[in-house]
Amino acid sequence: MMDMKENNLAYNNKSNDRDLILNLSKNWSIETTPNGAKKIDDFSKILNKGTCVNVTFLPNTDPNETVEICEKLYNQNMNPVPHIAARSIKDLEDLDQYLKKLKNRANISEILVIGGSLNNPVGDFHETMQILNTGLIQKYNISKVGIAGHPEGSPDIPQQLIEEALIEKYKWSKREGISLYIETQFCFDHVPVFQWEERIKAIGVDLPIHIGVAGPATLKTLLRFAHSSGIGPSMKFIVKQARNLSKLLTTQAPDKFIFGLSKKDENIINSNIKKLHYYPFGGFEKTAYWAKSLEGDNFKILNENSFIVE
Repeated sequence: MMDMKENNLAYNNKSNDRDLILNLSKNWSIETTPNGAKKIDDFSKILNKGTCVNVTFLPNTDPNETVEICEKLYNQNMNPVPHIAARSIKDLEDLDQYLKKLKNRANISEILVIGGSLNNPVGDFHETMQILNTGLIQKYNISKVGIAGHPEGSPDIPQQLIEEALIEKYKWSKREGISLYIETQFCFDHVPVFQWEERIKAIGVDLPIHIGVAGPATLKTLLRFAHSSGIGPSMKFIVKQARNLSKLLTTQAPDKFIFGLSKKDENIINSNIKKLHYYPFGGFEKTAYWAKSLEGDNFKILNENSFIVE
């Protein structure tokens, strides 16, 4: 019988698996909050030039903070992608001023438009389509727009309504000639992701997909964020791991999830999964280092479904 050392060596020599992982991991983005970004003096010392960095617009926060961080990222040769949270925007004038500042100070060409997590909108907007239909995206020459995707559903919105809204956004992108992509909630299991992609293809939605990935973090941290986000089937993975209390403070990396995702073309005809989007729950610098190491081929395949970044 092959021992573990020999087994690891055998998998290191499986160039096809390695190529699949590298092909998926070479294109990635990462997220930050304005408060988190203020703690980083120079993003260019952490990230490669031109890295897409999403900047959140959280409920009950000042949108000018998002603008300031986008400007900082732009000046440090990153590609800032600000969030436009519909329920946190007062009215058309408020949105116009927000986009104007982002364009003038950070030269943005890409945004992520979401409904936002507020139960009670602060003004006129309560859903993504209302933002898309304002005409302001065209006014400020924004050429690329991301929208939210929910492979495991949403605790607040019925699945049918999610799919109807997705179709409406897809039709808008075709009508307006603006590049649209789906950026998903973070997941831990590739199987629900593949099933979801098949479902949205079946309803006629054919868009590039950026899959949300939780960066390296302790199991305790991942469990906290998973509960607050309302993810579905992937919770089984977290809960199963959490039953072993000794593992709660150990760092969990997303290697198994990414390994599974890398087999997308073996499971889905013409898969639209194009990019990984990292949520740095365990720390921005730690996640960035992990993602850059993976992209740079600094990892070792352990077996048929896991690897370790070196």
